[in-house]
Amino acid sequence: MSTQANNSDEFSTALNVLGNPLEACSFDPLTGYWRDGCCSTDEQDQGSHVVCARMTDDFLQYSLAKGNDLVSPRPSHRFVGLRAGDRWCLCASRWREALGAGVAPQVVLECTHEKALEFVSLEELQAHAYSPSSKN
Repeated sequence: MSTQANNSDEFSTALNVLGNPLEACSFDPLTGYWRDGCCSTDEQDQGSHVVCARMTDDFLQYSLAKGNDLVSPRPSHRFVGLRAGDRWCLCASRWREALGAGVAPQVVLECTHEKALEFVSLEELQAHAYSPSSKN
C-alpha cells in the first residue's frame, strides 16, 4: 500500500487532542508531514509533526537559532517559508522545547493530532490554545 493511501486511511480515522476527528491545519501554506494540510502522522514521521501552531515572530526566530530555518523558502521541498500568523504542523518536541523557553506559539487544538499528548499535556496545549475568533 502506498504512503498516500496510508495517509488517507490515517487521516480518516485520526483524532485530535480533544478526542474529535482531526481537522486540517493549513492549505496556504501547505503543511503536514505529507504536505496535505493536516497534522496526521504514522511511523514514517520520525519528528511527530503533529502540533498545529500559529507562527509568531518570536517562535520563528527561536527555531532559526536552534538550527531549523522555517522562514527561508525551499521550493525543492515544497516549502514557501513561514511568516507570523501562518499555521504549521510543528514537531511536538520542538513545541515542548519552545514552551520551556517561553516562546511556544498558540495551538489550534482541533487540528492538533492526539499523538501530541505523548509529548505535552492537554492542559499545556489548552493554555496556549488559538481560535480564529481570538485577537492575538
